[in-house]
Amino acid sequence: TFSGSDTGIGHALAKYLDNLGFVVFAGVLNKDGPGAEELRRTCSERLALLQLDITNATQVKEAYLKVSEKVQNTGLWGVVNNAGILGFPADGELLPMSTFRQCMAVNFFGAVEVSKTFLPLLRRSRGRLVNMSSMAGGIPLPRYAAYGASKAALSMFSGVMRQELSKWGIKVAAIHPSGFRTGIQGTADLWDVQEKELMDNLPADTRQDYGEDYLLGLKSYLLRMPAYCDADLSPVLSAILHALLAKRPHGLYTPGKGAYMSLWIFCYLPLWFYDFF
Repeated sequence: TFSGSDTGIGHALAKYLDNLGFVVFAGVLNKDGPGAEELRRTCSERLALLQLDITNATQVKEAYLKVSEKVQNTGLWGVVNNAGILGFPADGELLPMSTFRQCMAVNFFGAVEVSKTFLPLLRRSRGRLVNMSSMAGGIPLPRYAAYGASKAALSMFSGVMRQELSKWGIKVAAIHPSGFRTGIQGTADLWDVQEKELMDNLPADTRQDYGEDYLLGLKSYLLRMPAYCDADLSPVLSAILHALLAKRPHGLYTPGKGAYMSLWIFCYLPLWFYDFF
């Protein structure tokens, strides 16, 4: 079972695991949307779609009941918390509080809700909990204060759960990918809405301190982001598969260019060097 199968990694993962013969319960934000429709069209009859807005406790509980009814006494082998939102990448001082709250609601609280709800099924199977964090959840990156903080919270939750659930034989892993083209970057229309909210909430003195050129440059940075992201999701899919199937899965996976090296520099070299880097 996993969340966020409408687009990006979750969508690719549903196809990938279905093709390998897994029984997949794919949670989607919109069961009638184009992502869900494509999964119906391209995947086997084993795949079941679940209406799953992870910020909606009722939908999480309903998804649990449907999965529980299907697996019955066998339990559920794996839960992958993949659903996430990026928000508008901008300096933390500039971001409205709503962006911080939205990132925490989806990227952290939603994942915690799903994990806590489905853990009884994982305990029965001595299965796997896999949480999709981010490189930004392990190291500080400029313009990712809201997103990075929510993913850092998820990474810490994963670490604590790894320790606490080991007595039940449940293995827990966090995935920290670097930049991949997943659709989380959003659409131009969404960017326009978020940019307007950001600009409308800026105090005049803050706007003056940053300057109009810098503020206008934030959107151009956002529009350039996909060009720097890897379109090949196979390293992330392979990491998730290893976390689900390996006898001794890693507690942390760092797929993608620069993910491991940046974390190493942050952890083992002086902070002034990391900040300069």
